[in-house]
Amino acid sequence: MNKMNSEDFLHLLNNDPTELVRKAGIKRERKHGKQITFSRNIFVPVTHQCRNRCGYCSFVSDDSNSWIFPDAFDQLLLIAKNNNCKEVLLTLGEKPEEKYQTAKDILRKLEFQTTIEYVNYLCEQALEFHLLPHSNLGLVSYKELQMLKQTNASLGLMLETSSIRLMNEGEAHHHSPGKNPCLRIETIENAGKLNIPFTTGILIGIGETWMERIESIKVIADLAKKYNHIQEVIIQNFNPQKSTPMANYPPPKEEDILFSIALAKLILPDEVSIQIPPNLNRDRVIAAINHGANDLGGISPVSIDYINPNLVWQEELDLSEELHQAGFSLVERLPVYPQYEKYLNTRIREIVEEFKANEEVSTSKD
Repeated sequence: MNKMNSEDFLHLLNNDPTELVRKAGIKRERKHGKQITFSRNIFVPVTHQCRNRCGYCSFVSDDSNSWIFPDAFDQLLLIAKNNNCKEVLLTLGEKPEEKYQTAKDILRKLEFQTTIEYVNYLCEQALEFHLLPHSNLGLVSYKELQMLKQTNASLGLMLETSSIRLMNEGEAHHHSPGKNPCLRIETIENAGKLNIPFTTGILIGIGETWMERIESIKVIADLAKKYNHIQEVIIQNFNPQKSTPMANYPPPKEEDILFSIALAKLILPDEVSIQIPPNLNRDRVIAAINHGANDLGGISPVSIDYINPNLVWQEELDLSEELHQAGFSLVERLPVYPQYEKYLNTRIREIVEEFKANEEVSTSKD
């Protein structure tokens, strides 16, 4: 598979999709067996203000009241702790201070210059609660990545697509300077240079071609091979949202979703997990696994999916039973995979070890 180019993968897709799926399934089985992983988390939207205006996004808002402040964040951390969450997923609109005076004013009152500095402070709070932050903040500079590495178990940035074409007028990313794929690739590469455990992925169904999907996966694969820092790749399907420019745009066909998963499994290195959001794939979780997926990402017992608020997460027990019926087992993981723990600083590694020790005690009691 490593010697195949993009045209070869496209040919396989078009001429022998059954073989494509078979090979992807074998590769998943060989590496991951029957275990399907997930991370129990709390999803925290720090602010909905954002400098970008993606055609499909319902998360973004001009409302300055959408900010979460330290006292409220502490309350969320307490809720997370009481519900056995281990991951704190922090997400927000990208660099809102570049667009909104209200964002600048809020940051000034909080005594921070940038939103990323503020998020870094919130990550410090999460660590004080012995929880593991995973931040997804949009474009981040090398210097900012150095700072965030000290307070995060892992970081994330969706590539979404490597196609610059989708920034043209009328396309999904036309009003989104932060979705320039060259800049996104630079952020992912800088994270690799800094040995930061990383999550990225592609968004399918926003106007890209099959060749552009394949090329996007290959870009990620090249970065993963070069730096060995990409622990998981999300294959996320576009979900139309009301009151967005793409509200009436058709979602991707099921076969597009499943074949994208299979292609990702074949193109990416063995050690990279293929993640699907289960709430976006409620009726095809098993099919997605059979096409190469092995991870269900973050599932929260206490918060909604703020990116896709109309699609609730399945209950953990329901998912576990569904997987069991199909011959798989649902296994909890941390936001940093074991093979990437060597990249963590002592403080974060100690929290990881604490969770592991507690799990061993719980298992021995059972």
